[in-house]
Amino acid sequence: MKKEALTRKETLAIGLMLFALFFGAGNMIFPPSLGQQAGVNTWSATVGFLITGVGLPLLGIIAISKTNGDFTKIANRVHPIFGIFFTIVLYLAIGPFFGIPRTDTVAFEIGVTPFLSDSALASNVPLMIYTIIFFGITLFLSLNPTKIVDRIGKVLTPLLLTVLAILVLKSLLTPMGEFQLPQPRYESASFVAGFVDGYLTMDAIAALVFGIVVISSIREKGIVNSQKLSAICIKAGFIAAIGLILVYVSLAYIGASSVESIGMQANGGAILTAVARELFGGFGTIILGLAITFACLTTSIGLISACSSFFNRIFPKLSYKGFVVVLTIFSAVIANVGLTQLISISVPILTFIYPIAISLIVLSLVASTLRFGREVYVLAVVTSSFFSLFDGLNAANLKIASIDKLFTNYLPLYSDGMGWLIPTLIACIIGYMISKIRGSYIEDLESSSRKAS
Repeated sequence: MKKEALTRKETLAIGLMLFALFFGAGNMIFPPSLGQQAGVNTWSATVGFLITGVGLPLLGIIAISKTNGDFTKIANRVHPIFGIFFTIVLYLAIGPFFGIPRTDTVAFEIGVTPFLSDSALASNVPLMIYTIIFFGITLFLSLNPTKIVDRIGKVLTPLLLTVLAILVLKSLLTPMGEFQLPQPRYESASFVAGFVDGYLTMDAIAALVFGIVVISSIREKGIVNSQKLSAICIKAGFIAAIGLILVYVSLAYIGASSVESIGMQANGGAILTAVARELFGGFGTIILGLAITFACLTTSIGLISACSSFFNRIFPKLSYKGFVVVLTIFSAVIANVGLTQLISISVPILTFIYPIAISLIVLSLVASTLRFGREVYVLAVVTSSFFSLFDGLNAANLKIASIDKLFTNYLPLYSDGMGWLIPTLIACIIGYMISKIRGSYIEDLESSSRKAS
């Protein structure tokens, strides 16, 4: 049955579903880690984190809502071959290579690790057993195309927010300690460090993946008009963004105030576990572990479903269910490297691909206003790819000495992991000027292509 609009309650439910999809592994572990390391500079670092951890995902939702959930349409503005290739890269990154395995490792770190002995932790067997169970559930629920994510989100989101609110309130009423001096990376450029840390949530990429899930949910409620679909999707994005901001600020505070009581921890999962034990004892650890486990399970199901749908569309010879099985098994294998190792591997790769995604998202949002041609997209992507490659190598400690010295001396923000930004802005300006001289507009090219087909 077609509808002209959704009620506020229905829109809120979709926003909560999107929040539940976003609110998985990275959303929990990185803000408290940022707080511990940034110390007295936590708030400036958090502002940077919110830009890439909340602002960019919101822009991604807005951008993807205007393409009916298909990011390939945006990437095609560079070139059709690049469009499909880069979209596949994004789905692999947010899916089986990093995003999906991380849901399992975070749930294990917070929900199981506190109850294991040191000797058990030294073995990989507990993680292996947990991974089989976690992805077994994910596989079963993902194979059955129901509204399971929507249902879980409606129940879990309030539960998880309640647990976090109790943690924050307790930490405010009985402070664990004062903010400490910042670690070296956050001493002089805490804002930029937080900005780069926001990459690790992978939510800007997730927005491009989950957009189709949200749009499908809106369609199921009877909305078919593309403009109304886009408007509701954007409203849902704002609801999810507000929730993420509140959670990130709270978790950063918890991390920053925890060092005196629990010491510096290896990752955000260990921080939250230690904080829950410090504030509420064993009971707090159990409740937090259960809430996080179900939150990560929700995200895992959403990612498996979205990635399987995408790859089935690109490679239709293998069915949706076939991709669900393949991606689930592959993700389970990757998950067994452990949380800390998984994070260390993902940082350089995300440092490389994130600037490209950022460039495409921002350009797609301003294209209709500024009206420019393919030249802007091409120059922006080529430039951001070139410089972010060296940012990625730098993050992986694989520096090329001569280039590293040159960029350190002459390229702004390179030492902070954002050497791509200024050159990409300059490339966009040059591309815009070329576009104006040639009189080429990407909208005209796309319209001509659609008429020809």
